[in-house]
Amino acid sequence: MEWQQIIGFYQLVKQKSFTGAANASFRTQSALSQQISKLEDEFQCQLINRISRKKFTLSPAGERFFQFASSLISEYGKLSDDIAAIKGLSIGKLKIAAPFTTLYHLFPEQFKAYLKDNPHVEITILDRTQGQAIELLKSGDIDIAVALESFVPKGFDVRRWKEIHSVLIVPDGHPLLNIKQVTLQDIAKYPLILPPMSMDNKSRSRIDHRFKEEGIEYRVIMESSNVELSSRYVEAGIGISFATIAEGVNPLTERQLKCIPMSRYFEGDHISIVCREEKRLPSHLENFISQLLGTKDLLNL
Repeated sequence: MEWQQIIGFYQLVKQKSFTGAANASFRTQSALSQQISKLEDEFQCQLINRISRKKFTLSPAGERFFQFASSLISEYGKLSDDIAAIKGLSIGKLKIAAPFTTLYHLFPEQFKAYLKDNPHVEITILDRTQGQAIELLKSGDIDIAVALESFVPKGFDVRRWKEIHSVLIVPDGHPLLNIKQVTLQDIAKYPLILPPMSMDNKSRSRIDHRFKEEGIEYRVIMESSNVELSSRYVEAGIGISFATIAEGVNPLTERQLKCIPMSRYFEGDHISIVCREEKRLPSHLENFISQLLGTKDLLNL
């Protein structure tokens, strides 16, 4: 068994195709196919069930070998990190996925500062929804996901980052600003800009549930997946919208907008840094997380 054979098989399963695996492992498809065949000859059993030229499934032996390959590659990464630490270097790969608004408002300066101190770390940044980020983390394709604590399923290492609160965004001079305590009945008098209805967006279901509990009908004039777009249309007077902002920080202060607290209707939450549960994270990941948890800043999801 050779290291490149292990890498080739691992990539075949991850990429779900010989073409993708060949590209990822810098081999031709013919060379990759030969590597798989040699592994099967060595173990004297099929590791993959070839359905067609492009489709395959893993045999029980293949499932077990993939577990072995995944563990070995993970341990190799940790070994490289440990040796780098002994040499006084911080090297490795850091893959992180977070929603657009998070990346837009928070991470440019964070990444800039981190890379300045850790120039040998290779960072990959993915703009993904919370649900997509968690799925990528679950499959081992990224190292860190950023999501609301209430959104994260059990079985992950969740570290609270920032406390957030719900607000209603309205344009300057809006009639609701003259009401001492705004109710859902008051809000329902105006067109709403809300997140899309989907399994990946718990914010929308939470809003719908609150209005339904009160028996209040409302009109949705627009669906928007991020606060930047929503706030632009609120500012134009098209509708009003809900959002979440970090404690003590209002990203809309320089806009023609106002925020009305909605904590009486929606519980607070926390932005969380999410990792897989492991006994020990590589030092370059721990360093990055420590840098984040040591800062206070803005975030909207």
